[in-house]
Amino acid sequence: MEYRAKQEKVGALRRMRRFVNGLGRARQCCVCGHSFFRFSRFRGGWKSFSPYLHNVKWTGSDFDNFWCPFCRSHDRERHLMLYFDQLGIWGKLAGASILHLAPEKHLAARIETCQPERYVKGDLVPSREGVERIDVTQIPHADASFDWVICNHVLEHVPDDARALNEIWRVLRPGGSAILQTPFASGLETSLEDPEIATDAKRIEFYGQEDHVRLYGCDLFDRIRAPGFQLTLVKHAECLPAIDARRYGVNPDEPLFLCVKVVPDV
Repeated sequence: MEYRAKQEKVGALRRMRRFVNGLGRARQCCVCGHSFFRFSRFRGGWKSFSPYLHNVKWTGSDFDNFWCPFCRSHDRERHLMLYFDQLGIWGKLAGASILHLAPEKHLAARIETCQPERYVKGDLVPSREGVERIDVTQIPHADASFDWVICNHVLEHVPDDARALNEIWRVLRPGGSAILQTPFASGLETSLEDPEIATDAKRIEFYGQEDHVRLYGCDLFDRIRAPGFQLTLVKHAECLPAIDARRYGVNPDEPLFLCVKVVPDV
């Protein structure tokens, strides 16, 4: 009973903080529509991350504007939705066959409203009903069976990322598209994959998170192209010039990785 009382007090405090935050208008969530003073930080915000990540110009999540305090959407999810709005991708998902790896809750709900012909949600460790167990390095689906693959911030967790990219290529139909977001460091020519970086503390320091297995450098783009993808980096400033990144809690330096399966003529 004592534990429950403490938990209720914490819950009431959080509700009060959210109420006060909701009186603001400086920030807005494109998922739930709420306006408020500030987004929630991830692990204390960008200032809490290592000097190394700052020096190599790490690009990925907006750690200072991460969670929506109302719907709990995160910045990577919101950014994809803004890109999809601007590029008209929602309409392209209607009647399509889609594979969504590590599916984000709000993004998945929006995709379902597009009425795809087939929508497969998969994760290595499923935590929600309706999500299949899928290892991205061994996708249990036939060749050329999907029009779209959405793989948002997954590759940095996968030891054999080359095999994962080949699998995504395999299951896509010719002309199909993949969204392959992942953090990278524009200040690194070559990805950092060091077997000496083996503890949680070291992985946080050099990779940004304890369950990341590498920090991609600029060779990331060649890795993505290797199976045969045509890669287009859609930049925020060019695609979303009217979107104030700070107001909507997204990282303006993170482009959309839009990859198309181009099969050469025989």
